[in-house]
Formats: sequence, structure tokens, C-alpha cells
Amino acid sequence: MNTPPSSEPVALTGADIHVTKSFSKVCIVGTGAIGGWLGAGLARAGCDVSVLARGATLAAVQLRGLRLGNETHPVTAGSDTNALGVQDLVVVAVKAPALLEVARQISPLIGPHTAVLTAMNGVPWWFFQGFGGALSDTRLKAVDATGEIATAIRAQHVIGCVVHASCSVDAPGVIRHHFGNDLIIGEPSGQTTARVQALAALLVRAGFAATVSPQIQKDVWYKLWGNMTVNPISALTGATTDLILGDELVRNFVSAVMLEAKEIGTRIGIPIDQQPADRHQVTLKLGAFKTSMLQDVEAGKAVELDALVTVVKELGTLTGVATPFTDALLGLSRLQARVRGLY
Repeated sequence: MNTPPSSEPVALTGADIHVTKSFSKVCIVGTGAIGGWLGAGLARAGCDVSVLARGATLAAVQLRGLRLGNETHPVTAGSDTNALGVQDLVVVAVKAPALLEVARQISPLIGPHTAVLTAMNGVPWWFFQGFGGALSDTRLKAVDATGEIATAIRAQHVIGCVVHASCSVDAPGVIRHHFGNDLIIGEPSGQTTARVQALAALLVRAGFAATVSPQIQKDVWYKLWGNMTVNPISALTGATTDLILGDELVRNFVSAVMLEAKEIGTRIGIPIDQQPADRHQVTLKLGAFKTSMLQDVEAGKAVELDALVTVVKELGTLTGVATPFTDALLGLSRLQARVRGLY
């Protein structure tokens, strides 16, 4: 599409805000593995990057900068959103259990021109914004029980992001990138707007393999289709993904859960043209992979069951799909997490 010069604001079709195309001022909310990786890349691309952090991460980044491999980037670090101020781009890269707290403090970062990129696992609160047919605009209680998140981060600011990469935190503010470099981004409405094209171009300059999706919900759902099973099962058992899928009984259970989610996807307009066995082969190529949820359990952190599994049960109810296998997975995983004080 033809767009005005980058110094001019661009009116977005279907949105009630104007956005600048430069994204020069960027704040990373959630400076863990993925947030730190994205922040380092955007700093490398010349953005004025700040990170919202606290505790050991705040102290480390203030002292030594944000480190990724052999790179060190002197970014601004703060714990006060008022001090950081309005941004061109806010990258939300927290785990789902922390999102409500983030929503309660994020408003000073968001001005009328701000885009909010949500780089998170699971089904997001904005999933049915501009999508879903009869379910369009439905609030998913599993991920936004009171609607407070949607009120704090309004839909017109959101750009969805699906991350296909593995990173870890070696120490506060010190990030290690293992494999994968793909970012899929898209407007919840499915429109190819000037701002999403500009953001994709920035992410490419930052070194990421970024593409724009015409239906970001489909990409969210496809990623969920794989990790809604192996994540909680790994947390329950302590097993890596190769062991999970290498056990015939467990693999059959995983497939049964995936078939329930596949039917839900069909009913909400995002059919998956693969069978569970096809996706298993993709996962097995990762080798002895330790899931993020297992890492969280081992670290004593809250697990993001609601955005990965509880929401699928809710979607089953909304679409009339029975989910007995999903319910069993949720019940066992939730019980274990509650016993450990992680849910």
C-alpha cells in the first residue's frame, strides 16, 4: 500500500488512533528470556530502548546494560512507568500470570500513538477482537476475568506476535539465544496496516525473521496446538519433549487433547489442516527440549496454565465441543501447581 513519508502520522483504517512509523522509543515490559532477546535486537537496530524491571534484573541492567551473548547494550532501566513515559512501541513479554499486574501499571507508557506488541504464549485477551464471527468481541474469562486487562491495553493499540525461538536467562539481564529467530506479527483485525508493515521492517533490521500474518489468531492457535500439551505434561512429569512423545500412551493422550483443540479451531474459523502426528514430528526435531513451563516449575515460578489450557476448556464450552481429555490435563496440572504454590 502507498503510505506518506515516515515523518508524518499515518491514519489507520479501522482504528481510532494515529501512529508514527518510526518506533524510535521502545519499552520492553518483561525483561526475561524473550523480552531481553527482543530488547537487545531493537537496541542493535538503533532504537532508544528502555526496560521496565525490578529487583535483581533492574539492578543488573542499570549497572551493566542488557547482555545477549557477546553483545552488551546500554539501555535505560527503570521500575516507574511514569518516569519512563510515553513510548512509540511497548513490547509486553511477560508470562500470563503476571499480565494483570502489568496492566495495572502500564498506562503511562501508552499514548494515543503507541503500539503494544504482545510477545506471549497462549491465547491472549484480545483474541476475539475483530475476529471470531458470532464470538467476535467475546471476553475470555480464563485470561481476563474482569476485563481489566482489555480496559488497560485497548484493542486499537495491540499488535499480536507469535515467537518461534528458544532463549534463556543465564543471570539477571543476561540472555542466551538457543535457536529459532521467527516472529509472526499481525493486527487482530487482520488488516495489513501501515504500522504493522513498519514494525515488521524494523524487526527485520533488528535481525529477526519477521513476517506479517493476515490472521494472527491462526498463528496463535497453531503454536498453542503444540505447546498446550507438552508444557503441562512436562511440568507434571519433569520429562523433556522427546521422552513425552516417545511414550506411546502419553503420545496418544497428547493426540486426544490436540484433536479436541483442532475441532474448536474449526468452529471458530481457524482450521488446522494437519493431524497430531504431523505436529509431533515437528516437536521431535527439537530433540531433548525442556519446555518453558517445566523451567518455571523448577524455578518455583507461577505457571501459565490459564492461557494455555483453561482457555481451551472455556472455548470448548463456547463452541459446544466436549473436552474430556483437555479437562483431565487441566485438572491434574492445576492440582500439581496448587500443591506447589505455583497457581
